[in-house]
Amino acid sequence: MTATEPGLGLADQSGDAEATLAWFRRMRAQEPVSHDEQAGVWHVFRYAEAEQILADSTVFSSDFSDITPSQEDVDLFSRGNLIRKDPPDHRKLRTLVSKAFTPRVVARLQPRITAITGELLDAVKGSDRIEVVSDLAYPLPVIVITELLGIPAEDRATFRRWAEDLVSPKGQTGGLIPNEARVQSMAAVMREMNPYCLEHIRSRRARPKDDLISALAAAEVDGQRLADEEMVGFVSLLLLAGHITTTVLLGNSVLCLSEHPEAVAALRADRGLLPTAIEEVLRYRAPLAPMTRRTTREVEIGGRTIAAGEIIVTWLSSANRDEQVFPDPDRFDFRRKPNPHLSFGHGIHFCIGAPLARLETRIALELMLDRWSGFSAAPGVEFHDARGIFGPKHLPLDLNWA
Repeated sequence: MTATEPGLGLADQSGDAEATLAWFRRMRAQEPVSHDEQAGVWHVFRYAEAEQILADSTVFSSDFSDITPSQEDVDLFSRGNLIRKDPPDHRKLRTLVSKAFTPRVVARLQPRITAITGELLDAVKGSDRIEVVSDLAYPLPVIVITELLGIPAEDRATFRRWAEDLVSPKGQTGGLIPNEARVQSMAAVMREMNPYCLEHIRSRRARPKDDLISALAAAEVDGQRLADEEMVGFVSLLLLAGHITTTVLLGNSVLCLSEHPEAVAALRADRGLLPTAIEEVLRYRAPLAPMTRRTTREVEIGGRTIAAGEIIVTWLSSANRDEQVFPDPDRFDFRRKPNPHLSFGHGIHFCIGAPLARLETRIALELMLDRWSGFSAAPGVEFHDARGIFGPKHLPLDLNWA
């Protein structure tokens, strides 16, 4: 059976979460490394092959620049896009940003994250029903990352639109191939985003403040500073990646706990279980479903030979449910250990903001458990297309306050 037969290609999937997970199960069993002619990509569904791909940046490149149609707005963004860089350019940018997300720096943010979360919960105090994404899961990480960068949090509705349009472009299944249609979709966002970020970069260059943009503008790697144009994609990426994963993780956490009251009872009794529970949420509902790479030479993956220059879609949401690695993978086990999920990636591109996302989620869940005696998902939950973002877009929640 091949991925080109009806029902097994990417375009055949509805984007519904349960249908997507069923597709993953079929493909792990029937064809864990499969070629999808219609989508023009190879799909990888199992953990071992996913880990192999993410760990080897020499064979599985993140750089798609030579096959991406040139477009000035996209080209400007790409100059500082860490996600799409291979060594040695990747090391230069990663070294800069790693200084902003050290464990010590992240730990110092705990009081401010607690205060912001408290303010957001105060704003809906006494309400019988809230919308978790708009009321908490989205504004919390956006306020945190914008304060770090030195960008107005008041513009967060715009940031949300940019993020959703880039990660789940309308009318496309995840924008897996950087063709003309995908580039034009990206350009529409970057035509707004690039000048917005460039204005803040130039402002900090002229008048430095105590924020991350100012620090990045002054930082040097190998005796060189980043040009303003190099910083545009870098700052944009931090702005968007700095909130989207946590937003989805928080929404997924509330949804998982709403579905598993026994987990809520255990967490109320022992808050020390929260970190383990958060890791299980990350495994059970990986915020970003796919990760793409491009082969630099012919390579064998899972018994299939893949030529140089092929695009590989590594399905993190599927790897995290691989029966060969995770016992009873479709069960939400908030005590699961070990839990070597791939939701934050693996290798040189492991998510640098993972400690911050975990901290924000833990603090938010602690305060929710303090303030809510009970909660449950209400009718009207809406989900993102699970082939891109795996989680709720709108999550109405019925509440009882403590």
